Amino acid sequence: QLFSDYAELCFRHFGGQVRYWVTMDNPYVVAWHGYGTGRLPPGVQGGPKLGYRAAHHLLQAHAKVWHLYNDHFRPTQRGKVSIALSSHWIKPQRMTEKNIKECQKSLDFVLGWFAKPIFIDGDYPESMRSNLSSLLPEFTEAEKNYIKGTADFFALSFGATLSFQLLDSHMKFQQLESISLRQLLYWISREYNNPQIFIVENSWFVAGSTKRDDAKYIYYLKKFIMETLKAIRYDGVNVFGYTVWSLLDGFEWHRGYSIRRGLFYVDFQSHDKKLMPKSSVLFYQKLIEKNGFPPLPENQPIEGIFPCGFAWGIVDNYILVDTTPAQFLDSSVYVWDVHQTKKLIKLDGVFTSKRKRHCVDFAAIRLQISLLQEMHVTHFHFSLKWSLILPLGNLSLINHTLVHYYQCFASELLRVNITPVVALWQPMAENQELPVSLAKYGAWENPETIQAFVEYARFCFASLGDYIKFWITMNEPPVKNLTYSAGHNLLKAHAKTWHLYDKEFRRTQKGKISIALQADWVEPACPFSRNDQEVADRILEFDIGWLAEPIFGNGDYPQVMRAWLHRRNSVDLYNFHLPYFSEDEKKLIQGSFDFFALSHYTTTLVGWEKEDALKYDHYLEVQMLNDITWLHSPNRAPVVPWGLRKLLKWVKTKYGNVPIFVMANGIDDDQNMVHDKLRVYYIQNYINEALKAHTLDNVNLQGYFVYSFNDKTAPQYGLYSYVANQYEPKPSMKHYREIIDSNGFPGPETPELLCPEDVSSCPECHFFQARKSLLAFISFVFVAFIVTLFFITYYSKKVERRYK
Repeated sequence: QLFSDYAELCFRHFGGQVRYWVTMDNPYVVAWHGYGTGRLPPGVQGGPKLGYRAAHHLLQAHAKVWHLYNDHFRPTQRGKVSIALSSHWIKPQRMTEKNIKECQKSLDFVLGWFAKPIFIDGDYPESMRSNLSSLLPEFTEAEKNYIKGTADFFALSFGATLSFQLLDSHMKFQQLESISLRQLLYWISREYNNPQIFIVENSWFVAGSTKRDDAKYIYYLKKFIMETLKAIRYDGVNVFGYTVWSLLDGFEWHRGYSIRRGLFYVDFQSHDKKLMPKSSVLFYQKLIEKNGFPPLPENQPIEGIFPCGFAWGIVDNYILVDTTPAQFLDSSVYVWDVHQTKKLIKLDGVFTSKRKRHCVDFAAIRLQISLLQEMHVTHFHFSLKWSLILPLGNLSLINHTLVHYYQCFASELLRVNITPVVALWQPMAENQELPVSLAKYGAWENPETIQAFVEYARFCFASLGDYIKFWITMNEPPVKNLTYSAGHNLLKAHAKTWHLYDKEFRRTQKGKISIALQADWVEPACPFSRNDQEVADRILEFDIGWLAEPIFGNGDYPQVMRAWLHRRNSVDLYNFHLPYFSEDEKKLIQGSFDFFALSHYTTTLVGWEKEDALKYDHYLEVQMLNDITWLHSPNRAPVVPWGLRKLLKWVKTKYGNVPIFVMANGIDDDQNMVHDKLRVYYIQNYINEALKAHTLDNVNLQGYFVYSFNDKTAPQYGLYSYVANQYEPKPSMKHYREIIDSNGFPGPETPELLCPEDVSSCPECHFFQARKSLLAFISFVFVAFIVTLFFITYYSKKVERRYK
C-alpha cells in the first residue's frame, strides 16, 4: 500500500512529462540478492524462502500500481507502465535434450519468475513449481487475474546486472552463460507472445583504470545494438527502444569503483568529481544521428577488372617432395616365376645399361601440376628448403636429387603456362628452416649466416635460374620473434643476394627479385582518439617498417623505432639496442627490390589504455583489442577485408608507386564445414578490396595469391581438402577460379579488356633463341638437301623411262 501511495504521488506530480513508467527496476536482484542470499540489515534473517515471498509481494505491488495508473491516469496522461526485468542468456554445454531443458529452466528461474505471471497467465513457471513446491507461494485465482497483463510493454535490462557476475551460479544449472542479446530477444518474443520490447538498460564494463578512450566499451555497445537491429530485421522481434546504461561512472555494487560503465568519465579523486566525455559518447552520438549502421559507400563492393598480365596465384609454403626413384631407373634384370611364387626374381650380377633421370620419373609432380591447372592460376608460389638442399650449410654437400626435383617441378609449371614464384628461405618452427650447422651457432644472430645465405642463393640461381624468373629472398621473416641484431643481419643478407642476382644473373636470366614481408593492418581501437592513432602508427613501423624502411625507404630503420627505443632505454631497465648501418651498408640495402611483396591475413585493433593485462604489450605500451562484431574464423582470426585496402594505400603513400604483389592472403576453416562459406566470403571480399585499391586508389597492384594450396601441407587453410589420400576441391577453389576467369568482378558496364595472348616461356626456348643463326643455316642445308634429292630422283626416273 505504501508503494502504491508513493506511485500515485509520482503520477500526479510528473505524469504530464513522463511517457514511460517502470514500476520496479530489476526485482530479481531485490528478491534474490537482497533477501534470498541474506544481504539484509544486521539482525534480519534471509534465505531462499524469504526471497520467494518477497518476489510474491513485489509482483502484487507492481500489479496494484499498474491498475492504479490504468484506471485513474492513463486516460489523461496517455503513458505506458511496465516493470524492468533483468536477465542473462544461457546456452547448453552440449546440444542434448536434457541440457536444452536445463537452459529453459535457468531462464524460467530468473526472467520467467516475474515475466510469466505478468505476460502469460498470472502464475509462476511450471519448472519452478515442480522444483520449489514447498518454497514458492501460491496465487489465488483472483490474484492471478489481477497480475496477468499488467505491463504495456516488455522492459528488459541486459548486461547491466545479471550478466555482470551477479547471477547466482546455481541459476545456471551447469550450462554456459552467454552475452547474446539477439538470442534473448528472440526467446522473449516467442515465449511471451511477441510483446513490444523496450531495452531500458544495456551495457558492459571496462577496468576502473580506463579513462576516456574506452574502446572495449564501444565494441560491446556496438555488438549489443547490432544484435538488436538483427533481431528486428531478421527475427521479427518487436523492439521499439534502446537505452544505454549508464550516463556516468558510479559505484558498481559489490565491485565498488574497480570498474566503469559510464559514457562520461568521473574523476573520483578530484574534489569536484569532474566529468569528461569518453570516446563512447562520440560513438553513441554518431550512431543515434545515423539511426543505426547505414551502409558506408567505401564498404560497398565495386565492379571492375584487373589489368592485363595480372598475376593470379596460389601459395604452398613447401611443395610435396617425393624423390622415390621410378621403376624405370632400376638397372637390375628380373625374371617372372609364373609357375611357383608368381613373383619377380632378381638375377644377381646381371644389369642393363643405366639411363639418365627424367622428370617423368617423379610421379608426385604430375598430380600437383594437374590440380594447379584445374584452378586456372597463372602463378604458383612455394619455398625451397635450404636445410635439405645444403644440409651442411655450404657447398661441400649438395642434395642433387632434390635440386633435380625442383628443376623438374619448375619446368613442368612452365610447360603448362604457370609461372613459378620461389622463395629461397621461409622460417619454420624447427631451426627456422636453416641448416643445422647454422642454426646451432646463432642462426641469424651470427654474421657468418649472411655469407652462407649468399652462397646458397648463388647456387640456386645457377641451378634453377633458367626455370625461375620470380624470386623471393626471404618469405615472411618473423618480426615478432626476431631480435634486432638478427634482423640487421637478415637485411644485409637480402641486400647482398639482390645485388648478386642483379650483377651476375639478371642479364641472362631476365628475372626479378625482392623480399616478402608479413603485413597485417593495424587500426586504432578508438577512431576518435589521437593517442590510439599514434599507437597504431608506431605498431605499423615496428611490424612492417622495421624491415621495409631500409629497403624501400631511406636505407635506415624508421625514426619512430629509434626514438621509441631511445625513450624506453633511458626511462626503464630495458636495453634494446637497434644497430646502426654504415653509409656503405645503407647504400647496399636501399633500393634492393624489384617489387613490394607482402602477406596479409587480418587486421588488429590497438589502443593506449591498459584494459586487459593478458593482451597488453608493456614494451610497446599497446593494448591489443578485438571488435567482437567482426566475423572470426575457427582460430579466432578476424575477417576484415577493408584492412587490405588500407594497407595497400599505406604502402603506396609511404614508399611511392612501387609494384605490389599480395603474396599470401587466406583464412582457416572448420574442416567439418562442407560448404566452405567463410573462405568463399573471405576471398570474394578481400579481392574486391584489392580491386578498390587498384581502381580507386591507383595502387600499382600487380598480383594476388591465395593461401593455401591444400590441407595436406597447410591444414585448415587449403582450397583442396585432403582426405583418405585424395584431393577434393572445396567450393572456395571453384569460386576463386571463377574470379580468375573473369579477371575480377566485371559488370554490365565494364568495358571489355583485350589482352594480348601470353607467349609461354620455357627454359628450352632460351637454347633456341640464342642459336637463331645456326638453326637458320641448318634449316637451309636441310631444305637444299631435300630439294636436291628430289631433283636427282626425278631426273633418274625420267632418264630410265627414256631408255625403255
